[in-house]
Amino acid sequence: MDRAFASKFAKMYFMTVVALLILVYVGTRFFTHIDLALYGYMVGTFVFIGGFFYRFIAWAERPPTKLIMKKGLKLLFRKSTPQTSVEHLGTYRFIFKRGVYRWTQHVLLGWGCILSCCVTFPLVFGWMYFTMGENGLYTVVAFGINVMQVKADGWIAFLFYNALNITAFMVIAGVCMALYRRLNNMQAKAEQTFTYDFLPLYLLLFISITGLLLTFSNIFLHGWGHPVISLVHQWSVILTLIYLPFGKLAHIPFRPMSVLAKNYREAYGEQQMKACKVCGSSFVSSEQSSDVIQVLAQNDISFEMKEGFHLAELCLPCRRKYRMSRFTGIPTHEIKVKEANQHAKG
Repeated sequence: MDRAFASKFAKMYFMTVVALLILVYVGTRFFTHIDLALYGYMVGTFVFIGGFFYRFIAWAERPPTKLIMKKGLKLLFRKSTPQTSVEHLGTYRFIFKRGVYRWTQHVLLGWGCILSCCVTFPLVFGWMYFTMGENGLYTVVAFGINVMQVKADGWIAFLFYNALNITAFMVIAGVCMALYRRLNNMQAKAEQTFTYDFLPLYLLLFISITGLLLTFSNIFLHGWGHPVISLVHQWSVILTLIYLPFGKLAHIPFRPMSVLAKNYREAYGEQQMKACKVCGSSFVSSEQSSDVIQVLAQNDISFEMKEGFHLAELCLPCRRKYRMSRFTGIPTHEIKVKEANQHAKG
């Protein structure tokens, strides 16, 4: 089977597209319920999948990533995995430690995007659609099966109608909070760039606003300008999907990998911790320290010091002080006093 494809990327992309087409075939009752107005989104999604696989495989083939993924997958069924998954993928508890403001911002942006995808993609691929009978009831159809009936003027139907409007307001609020922070926070201003930090936010903002304009046109303008707004909105979504795997937004589909990294750190940290060669404090697991040395060796990078230890065997404060000592000639790394401002807020 591998010989039929030029690369691992080609194989994974082909098999994913075939699987999606089979699901579309089944979900649309043999291609009888395809909404051609959503055809552009489908094409954009296939392009996104290609870009995502290309980026993911290039990232996963890096020695550090390959090592953590290999060991992390072996630890996937730890008792703590469900809790870690909820904290990293659901509640974003790790961000809450950085402040309520940033946590709220990430919850609005993260869940706004995730819920939008959960609504959009089933509609785009025809896995879910609605029919309405003469009795005033909407029938929700999923993969060709009538799942439920709801009143057309009921609150459940209202949520169905306005799901994307609700998520659009969530994304707009999250983007505004992110922009405010980036324009006012000293550290963020020093580190940010337009193409990497601001452009993704502007794209999400444009998609959300044009999506809301579609609803505004239907309700208040009786459909005036709807074809043009619909085309602009569709192109903005397609361009964002194409851009997504190669920019900062890529961390959204990559986020599940953090569960593997957390399991890796916790599992080996419970076995044996590594003591810093200078100050003696435990700072990382012995397994992780040896893995770092091993990965560096694979890339012909050696940080063996003349004092007889590897730089990866020092905790971060001692590592910084040791680098200072190489420039000044003063053994600053041997000073037992820790840095007073290593956790300062800038």
